[in-house]
Amino acid sequence: MTDQPFTPVPVDLHKYIETRLFSDRPHIRGKRIPIALIANRMTANGWTIAETAYDFTLSEAEVLAALLYYEEHQAEIQQQELNEATQFNELKLRYGD
Repeated sequence: MTDQPFTPVPVDLHKYIETRLFSDRPHIRGKRIPIALIANRMTANGWTIAETAYDFTLSEAEVLAALLYYEEHQAEIQQQELNEATQFNELKLRYGD
């Protein structure tokens, strides 16, 4: 056996993740649950994969895909969430509650 360096294999998450709808925010395909919401809620509550899947009515595979996608695109997703919050606050100031 030779000592070859480990080469990660890319995973195609398009089966679970979609970005073309919902203001281009990445979300679970067919459910429009934002990836950021899943990752943030799971972290804040200390949930397991199974608890998160149950709470969002998702499969564990969908939750794992969301977490992997979030890990790979974290800076971009955080910027999108910041932009979304800014737009929400501007509309709230303009039109009220």
